[in-house]
Amino acid sequence: MKIQVYKDYSLKARNTFGVDAKAAIFVEYNSVKELKDLILNGTITTPCLHIGAGSNLLFTSDYKGTILHSCIKGIEVIGEDDEVVSVRVGSGVVWDDFVAYCVEHGWYGAENLSLIPGEVGASAVQNIGAYGVEVKDLISSVETINLSGKECVFRTNECEYVYRGSLFKRPEMKQTFVTYVNYSLSKKAHYCLDYGTIRQEIEKYPSITLKTVRQLIIDIRRKKLPDPEELGNAGSFFINPIVPNAQFGALQKVYKDIPHYKLNSEQVKIPAGWLIEQCGWKGKSLGPVAVYDKQALVLVNKGGATGADVVALSEAIQNSVRVKFGIDIYPEVNFVS
Repeated sequence: MKIQVYKDYSLKARNTFGVDAKAAIFVEYNSVKELKDLILNGTITTPCLHIGAGSNLLFTSDYKGTILHSCIKGIEVIGEDDEVVSVRVGSGVVWDDFVAYCVEHGWYGAENLSLIPGEVGASAVQNIGAYGVEVKDLISSVETINLSGKECVFRTNECEYVYRGSLFKRPEMKQTFVTYVNYSLSKKAHYCLDYGTIRQEIEKYPSITLKTVRQLIIDIRRKKLPDPEELGNAGSFFINPIVPNAQFGALQKVYKDIPHYKLNSEQVKIPAGWLIEQCGWKGKSLGPVAVYDKQALVLVNKGGATGADVVALSEAIQNSVRVKFGIDIYPEVNFVS
């Protein structure tokens, strides 16, 4: 496959919201060498944006610069002992394909992240997480190249990982592109089941194995989240807010059954979906955009929505939560204009 360069390119199929924006230039490459060639020959102009599967993006207008997409594939074992396997994975590998590969090979750690949309490169940028697991706990290093052609490897402790964030999300890192992600996975059986109803649900299965845990997570996600092929969405739209104990205590006096997850001795995480639902938004529409009727954390494109339509709904929801609870919630989805 050759390097593909397109002009005035429709991004409708490149974002799971199904927003019909365009890019002035769209480029796909298949290797680090091809990316270097694109940099050296001046094909990549600024502004530029590197995307994965577009599962965490909202285009609020046409993009007047260059959009890049990695097609770097491959899953390679680069180290192994009796307890741990180290794996190097191309940034263009579909994330859930990698999880399935881990499960098939008996590698523990990624199974709770099953069915999260997107690609491997984005997993390291976004610090994806679900059901008690964050990808930062599996990553050993991230390989990158920047717009000057310099290659750099970031160890996990250099990536500045936080809840749904990393060094790579900083504005000054927007011209640094992930090419490979290296993961360390366990060969010894261990599971993360003490989150939500997982332990209760797993009792319905004949035994606890990697395959049954993966299937359970897939079943849970499919019940809660719409298929982007049928209803445009970006999965969880808002980040669950973290509040200090004092603020949570005051809320709990009013809302005795408020769900929460104690992070440490000082902070509590509150599900944003619950806050949104309490504000009456679940299943409600604003123009061609709606709050999903099965999960209030998800905004959906009912058909023909623009990025501006989605922004209008998200801002209305944020205002409702702020007025009712005194809490600011912020989008997990990245707005691009």
